[in-house]
Amino acid sequence: MFEDTLAEDIAAVEAQLEALAAPATTPAPPRRPSRREPLPAHLARIEHRHEPASCTCEVCGGALVKIGEDVSERLDCEPVRFFVQRDIYPKYACRPCQRIVAEPVAPAIIERGRPSAALLAHIAVSKWVDHLPLYRQSAIYTRSGVALSRGTLAEWAGRIGVALAPLAAAMQAQLLQQPVLHADETPVAMLQPGAGKTKQAYLFAYRSADPQAPAITVFDFCTSRSGEHARRFLGDWQGALMVDDFAGYKAGFAQGITELACLAHIRRKFFELHERQASTLTGPPLASIAQLYRIEADAQGLDPPARLALRQTQGKPILDAWWAWIQTVRPTVAGGSGIEKALDYTIRRWPALLRYLDDGRYPIDNNPVENAIRPIALGRRNWLFAGSPSAGQRAAAIMSLLATAKQNGLEPYAWLKDVLTRLPTHPNSRIHDLLPHSWQPIA
Repeated sequence: MFEDTLAEDIAAVEAQLEALAAPATTPAPPRRPSRREPLPAHLARIEHRHEPASCTCEVCGGALVKIGEDVSERLDCEPVRFFVQRDIYPKYACRPCQRIVAEPVAPAIIERGRPSAALLAHIAVSKWVDHLPLYRQSAIYTRSGVALSRGTLAEWAGRIGVALAPLAAAMQAQLLQQPVLHADETPVAMLQPGAGKTKQAYLFAYRSADPQAPAITVFDFCTSRSGEHARRFLGDWQGALMVDDFAGYKAGFAQGITELACLAHIRRKFFELHERQASTLTGPPLASIAQLYRIEADAQGLDPPARLALRQTQGKPILDAWWAWIQTVRPTVAGGSGIEKALDYTIRRWPALLRYLDDGRYPIDNNPVENAIRPIALGRRNWLFAGSPSAGQRAAAIMSLLATAKQNGLEPYAWLKDVLTRLPTHPNSRIHDLLPHSWQPIA
């Protein structure tokens, strides 16, 4: 925000200086070539030609001959532009056979409803990707001359959630086939019926970890932070789970799930102390962690066996030296101090941290899933709360699919528009074809 404000102020001052500058009495120096990127080539060009008032010379009356042209391009846009799609199905009759021939009306997400798949996709992406709540969308549409109440938009959003629920379920099933996952959770508000107040609910987030497997993110809306929600979601899944130190996952680890610890969480403990007051006890851990991350950067693009070999040869000695330092320093620190808490957290998480040395598929931290839930913090400031548990579950399904679309490099609106168009006639046996990580647009 500071950088945006600074850029605004600089541009405003430059404009004021240009306006106050006295007319130049000498020829202006040649302008330096612009460093700005050209406007995107895929945008439509709407040309406006500015011809002289007369094609004859006003001095001698001779005919003017074109010798070139100057072209100025400016980026332009329109507000939301509504239009009406009219699908016409002519009917033909065969008089001898007394039969009528006509194409059947194409099914839609909302039968006999007014919104097209494109409009429904726009509403969903505006709310769950761009964090634009429905009442603001309603105001924007009214300015464009179309009155769509908040209630109408909410009804359509609910229909979108119901339609996409099978895709979210299929995507969750595919996620649980992967052997390594990230998990985290973030609070959201849920309206308490009849009380006029909200209570704290949670979105649990699960994300694929293996870079060679399909990229998937799934959100699970839960009415509390209880560990039973994680156990219900994971079911009989047995694999390696990268988490923070939240106790809700501990029961799963007791039942055979492999616990992985996040190095970024450990780093955060020391870094926050280092920011407040650097000391000889915060520098060594941060230096060791920096070395480990440099090794991970070198391991990018390697297959799991090669990544594991690099970790074993270069990372393990660093961890061994760090552990020896911890064992030496821990008895000397003051009780109740911040460094004691950071060291004890590291000691508690150490066995789970070392497991990333056991398999090249295991991640070193939980940053990918934290990045996936970061937009939720912005969204909950805008759509404020979930109206009910079922509304939260529908929203989680939609957000899962849109987050996975972004994770796979898709433009969310293009993907969702295509899916909502095809979904009413798409066979359930091929529902996986519409999932973001396996979707292909129709040529």
